[in-house]
Amino acid sequence: MDRTTFHPSPPLAVSCETTDGTSSLLLSRPLPHPPPPVWALLTDPARLAEWAPFLADRDLGSPGAAVLTLVDGEHREQHPATVRRAEPPHLLEYTWGDDLLRWEIDPTVGGSLVTLRHTVADPQFVPSVAAGWHLCLDVAARLLDGDPVGPIRGSEAQEFGWPELRHAYARRLGVD
Repeated sequence: MDRTTFHPSPPLAVSCETTDGTSSLLLSRPLPHPPPPVWALLTDPARLAEWAPFLADRDLGSPGAAVLTLVDGEHREQHPATVRRAEPPHLLEYTWGDDLLRWEIDPTVGGSLVTLRHTVADPQFVPSVAAGWHLCLDVAARLLDGDPVGPIRGSEAQEFGWPELRHAYARRLGVD
């Protein structure tokens, strides 16, 4: 694990849809891996622990209740979650506290296109969400490529380009 060589990729294609008082970030990322290993990355608690902003108390590959624990250094914060839909290896939808996340994995000629729709209550938070998931997906891509750097979570993200990414996404999305 060599974090000294880690640099975030350029900002991804994003958009934001606001309806009924909620905002949904849409973020897409191509990965040079077929859907099954990407699915495992999104559902297996051991794999999630290597890249996601949270730890899962169970495999997210089937519907039902779960607990997702947000990690920021030594601080841990548990949030109730419910897996609403799990259609391996293409669709995963779950709540995380008050947020709703929908992951779609579409096969492509060179691997997969992963699209995240993350719905939040406050549209001002969307650029921060985009920057956080961007870093997480960069870490996930390195993990799938066999070059893991370990999870970059919480305030530690400040050291790995999160402020610049947040600013870039705010500009792209027209949010201060």
